Amino acid sequence: MIQALNSLFYGLFILTMGYYAITNLQWYSYKLERVMFHHTKTWWHFVYFLIPYALYMLVNATTDFGFVVVIVYLALLFQWYRGLDKPLVWTGRVKRFYAAMLLFAIFIALAFNQFTVVIPIFLAYFVSLYIEKMLFNGFKVKAQKKIEMMENLTVVGITASYGKTSIKNYIEHLLKAKYKTYATPRSVNTLGGVMKDVNDDLPEDTEVYVVEMGARGEGDISEITTFVNPHYVVVGKIGPAHIEYFKTMENIRNTKMEILQTDRLKTAWIHESAMVKPESNIHTFGENANLDMKSNIPAPEFVIEDVEATLDATSFTLNDVRYSASILGAFNAMNLAAAVLVAKELGLNDKEIQKGLSTLKSVDHRLQRIDAGGKVILDDSFNGNIDGTMASFALASTYNGRKVVITPGLVEVDDALNVQVAKKANEIFDVVVVTGDLNYAIFKEYVDPDKLVKLSNKAGMEEMLVEQTMPGDLILFANDAPSFV
Repeated sequence: MIQALNSLFYGLFILTMGYYAITNLQWYSYKLERVMFHHTKTWWHFVYFLIPYALYMLVNATTDFGFVVVIVYLALLFQWYRGLDKPLVWTGRVKRFYAAMLLFAIFIALAFNQFTVVIPIFLAYFVSLYIEKMLFNGFKVKAQKKIEMMENLTVVGITASYGKTSIKNYIEHLLKAKYKTYATPRSVNTLGGVMKDVNDDLPEDTEVYVVEMGARGEGDISEITTFVNPHYVVVGKIGPAHIEYFKTMENIRNTKMEILQTDRLKTAWIHESAMVKPESNIHTFGENANLDMKSNIPAPEFVIEDVEATLDATSFTLNDVRYSASILGAFNAMNLAAAVLVAKELGLNDKEIQKGLSTLKSVDHRLQRIDAGGKVILDDSFNGNIDGTMASFALASTYNGRKVVITPGLVEVDDALNVQVAKKANEIFDVVVVTGDLNYAIFKEYVDPDKLVKLSNKAGMEEMLVEQTMPGDLILFANDAPSFV
């Protein structure tokens, strides 16, 4: 009876331990190194994996009451699960991982009479890597053939540290006036994501395909570039996003510039932050109209001037033409200007561009204005960079009423940038709500105690808003880190 009970609970234990492992792997793109060394809550691994595993093996080896450890662990992991805002998505890859894990566990139990846990999980991980690689290559060949068959397809590639999703959406919107356009959805910007998009969703009659390209390491942009081979390229602003992975700004810059490795480049527009010299088909744009004598890099060819950002619109001048869109944030002048340059290159005139800008809507959760309950809400929860954050703070400062900011701070940046954010938040806002523990210590040091509110988890968000806000307030959601961060 006890043996049967322990066998049952062994199955439950490996299923739940496997759930913890594959959930974390999914969050970090199935990169074991990132889970082990770049997780912002490494204590989770001790509480929800290493200590329970050690206790289970110890109790199981010395007594017949290993099932008690499993019961406690199930309750503990359930509480962990309830606090997640990004639970496991049951993809084909996850199902294959589970199948391999259970097969290994059964084999080891029957062949060696060992109820081991970690070995089946790690074996399943490495076997799934091999399986996914084979499937990945097949999907890639299929997607490549589809692109090659679309002989009239023009590809526009977008990368940047900040704003690439916005630039992509703005370009796609403007080009709709003349072409049948399609853009990678949401924030899909990895090779696997682009391949899946091509295979599953890219319409075969598309004339212009706008592709967003992201990176967490050297070679990531190169892989996507050589796959889609864009005809036109935009490199937006380069900054210290994901500096934890890249280590230096030079590495970030070099990785972003991999987008120029396309075999069929016609024209590229590169933001001045990349510090490149213009060539016949490579143009620069930005706001710095003065020469940088130290770097010997000339001023950008296309200068963005007279930027005006209000709570209703953003306006700017480019090549002596005034443009305006109901998009918030001064930083969006650069993103809009990039879209205008691409649209002009592909044959749209100023009248068509102005018309397109007049109907342009903000990207969801990127400085999106919502008026509700007598409150002005600025949803900038998908923006996690220093420039965008400071621009959203500056925009909020123009509001005459009471101002509230809700933020976890910045993620995957050094502490100095979060010190800047905390100081500016203290200067502008009447209430500063910090979500999570990641940067709370910094905000506690630089924000006045009577302004600071800590929100441990998002479950208490609604109650906090009732207690801390009132009609007439402006509420800025600045970045939104998931619970595992």
